[in-house]
Amino acid sequence: DMMKDRMIAWRREPATLRLERPTRIDRARALGYKPKQGVFVVRQRVNRGGKMRPKHRKGRRSKHMRRKKVLDISYQVIAEQRASKKYNNCEVINSYFVGKDGEHYWYEVILADRNSPVVKADRFLSNVIRRKDRVGRGLTSAARKSRGQRRKGIGTEKSRPSKRAHWNK
Repeated sequence: DMMKDRMIAWRREPATLRLERPTRIDRARALGYKPKQGVFVVRQRVNRGGKMRPKHRKGRRSKHMRRKKVLDISYQVIAEQRASKKYNNCEVINSYFVGKDGEHYWYEVILADRNSPVVKADRFLSNVIRRKDRVGRGLTSAARKSRGQRRKGIGTEKSRPSKRAHWNK
């Protein structure tokens, strides 16, 4: 099986790896990838599970007994954040799933160099890079999905401007 062989090879690679070309070119192009200077793809590995806090060694009240860390974000958003941290002069355009096994998830993250003149001249990309640190503010497509902002209108009244802001109203 080709996918199995790929993942065996991917496990030996570093967690963040810059690629020559996307693994899923159709998906990458649909999400904004363009084969031009300043735009590139990174394969990001994320460990599965691992949302558990260390075991309690002392007493605590029942309200604070939770061991599972409640992450309101998906593995895909975590992958985007880690890729953005590694390439901090770049902006995350989008990302897509490429595979998973028992231990890891792999996503490919499309990044654009903020200072590239080719990127600045592109009408679509220049709009994306104008909003700095999109991934850190939850403005990428995957992050907006985690925040419940894929829809508008009836049923989404509590998700804007954010769940926390609505709670504090």
